[in-house]
Amino acid sequence: MPSLNTELFLGQLAVNGPMGRSVADVAALLATQAGHDPRDPLSLADDGLVHDGDRDLSGVRIGWLGDFDGYLAFEPGVLELCRAALDVFRRLGCRVEDVPPGFDMARLWQTWRTLRHFLVANGQAGDYADPIRRARMKPEMIWEIENGQNLSAAEVYAASLGRSDWLRHVMGLFERYDFLVLPSAQVFPFAAELDWPKAIAGRAMDTYHRWMEVVIGPTLAGLPVAAMPAGFGVNGLPAGIQIIGRPRADRDVLAAAARYEAATDWLSRHPQF
Repeated sequence: MPSLNTELFLGQLAVNGPMGRSVADVAALLATQAGHDPRDPLSLADDGLVHDGDRDLSGVRIGWLGDFDGYLAFEPGVLELCRAALDVFRRLGCRVEDVPPGFDMARLWQTWRTLRHFLVANGQAGDYADPIRRARMKPEMIWEIENGQNLSAAEVYAASLGRSDWLRHVMGLFERYDFLVLPSAQVFPFAAELDWPKAIAGRAMDTYHRWMEVVIGPTLAGLPVAAMPAGFGVNGLPAGIQIIGRPRADRDVLAAAARYEAATDWLSRHPQF
């Protein structure tokens, strides 16, 4: 998806993506947004993102990464819902296996933190330099910027190497699996008055974004992901899963998500709380 009004080469830590009520809606919006634009040299040609909602998933191999062997903390009930969602794939004929992470996840977290500090510090440098605008910043933003200002070039390069090693590791997983699956969040939706969860299941969160660590792996590897509903907890709040595909396999991810969606009734159900 082209992005024109920003730095074009280094800022590859995040991408804008479509949201919708159904996979068909998301696919239609993505097909509209995606495509090559010569003003964005890293944008890709649209290979036709009309998804195949009737694709047979028999024999498709799915690797379940779960909590990365206990590395991630989860609010009680979230993992259970996500594991139950795997049964949908089994009913569709998929082979589902647990996958140990096989990677130093603490190193991955530090890699992501370094790159985020670097990009935020430089992207928001103008606002930080203006005393009036800086006074309006949240403490978390100031923390990001000041950490980024203290980084060395060697630290940023080391983080890029860490990201490269992670991609190589993930590509090894894709030699054994067609898709990987993770929870889409570590907690149920929380009160709007809460800035961010300070602890999960008794484990302290040491930064304002540690509670969403489960999403950084696919992001750092540059993989297409569909976030899909997995059900509702006893509290009536929803949880979800990430269906993760190989690099540039957006159509395959949309097809798998569409079959998963068709095999569930989540579109017709609403939270009860």
